[in-house]
Amino acid sequence: MLTGMARLLVVKATSGADAPERCSQAFTVASTAVASGLDVSFWLTGESAWFALPGRAAEFELPHAAPLPDLLDALLAAGKVTLCTQCAARRGIGPDDVVPGIRIAGAAVFVEEIMSEGAQALVY
Repeated sequence: MLTGMARLLVVKATSGADAPERCSQAFTVASTAVASGLDVSFWLTGESAWFALPGRAAEFELPHAAPLPDLLDALLAAGKVTLCTQCAARRGIGPDDVVPGIRIAGAAVFVEEIMSEGAQALVY
């Protein structure tokens, strides 16, 4: 269906347990895009920053939603996952604290990604 599309999809998750449906939608859309063969960059910001820590995705529950650990694993395997620098700092999260494969980067990197040729950004 999406074969041949050389676009980057940048998805920014801004919520966590505080808005579970919005959070789940971000993870679901991003992981579906990865499964469809798209280049995906997934950003953990705001309350979703906690999911950069080992075991935190497993604590998330939402009826009739795919398990967050599975979606995060798919994103780490075939996409790029980034934790917002400021969001990490506000929560006392450092580079040694995060799940392997998650990078920490700031607004300049986000802007560079969303302004790249053919990029599409979604914010949840």
